[in-house]
Amino acid sequence: MTERAPVTVPSLRARKRRNGAEPIVMVTAYDEPGARIVDAAGVDMLLVGDSVANTVLGHGDTLHVTIDDMCHHVAAVARAKPRCLIVGDLPWMSYHVSKEETIRNAAALIRAGAQAVKLEGGRARLGAVEAIISAEIPVMGHLGLTPQSVLAMGGFRVQGRSVAAAEALLGAAKSLTEAGCFAFVIEGVPDVVGAAVTEAIDVPTIGIGAGPDCDGQVLVFHDLLGLGSRPVAKFVRQYADLGRLATEAIATFAADVRSGRFPSEEETYHGSSELNEALHTTPPGGD
Repeated sequence: MTERAPVTVPSLRARKRRNGAEPIVMVTAYDEPGARIVDAAGVDMLLVGDSVANTVLGHGDTLHVTIDDMCHHVAAVARAKPRCLIVGDLPWMSYHVSKEETIRNAAALIRAGAQAVKLEGGRARLGAVEAIISAEIPVMGHLGLTPQSVLAMGGFRVQGRSVAAAEALLGAAKSLTEAGCFAFVIEGVPDVVGAAVTEAIDVPTIGIGAGPDCDGQVLVFHDLLGLGSRPVAKFVRQYADLGRLATEAIATFAADVRSGRFPSEEETYHGSSELNEALHTTPPGGD
């Protein structure tokens, strides 16, 4: 079997389905075991998402992770040395204050092991995108339902339903492409909006709840493997129920411990008869 070549930003930037390219596959991961599993499956991009907040750390949204949290998880993923491209999420308030702080935070993700960064938002993020790209750091955009805007949106709601909203999203995609974004996540929009954005720009779109016409698709690791505890969105397809299997396995272990079936003779290190005798000999002066 031929070893896969590492995936790079230039190779991904050119992958438009309308030009005959194969659809792009992206999956999230947040630690070294997850990254190994995702990479072994042959995906193209591995997103260390700020979704770590609600999939791993138990928060109700993505607003509670910091740049230090994200660097910690990016570094863990990078230790797997995956062939796929590692994209690190810039968390809420890490690119909102100043261009200097934006560049510093993006650089922190790169130093931790990311090969590109992702940020959310439309035209309001042009300055941040330009600043990061000026530091030679590749940027992926994120349009549509942007989870960091959950308070302003009033919840996780489908975006781009009206003509005006869809046109604004389309305009933002064009502007951010001109600013230098090499790809976009398009989340939670009607299929026709996902298709229109994909057709209008020359860089790939990665859909999540944006219909089948995007240049690729992404799902959260815990959602597609059945490891989450929260209800999944309409756009999620669960490919396995590993949460149930893990619970059953641990319950079987607990039962074996309580019944004395674990550890078995084969799972035990045995000492010599001399060692046993010595340990059970009454020491001098003992009772």
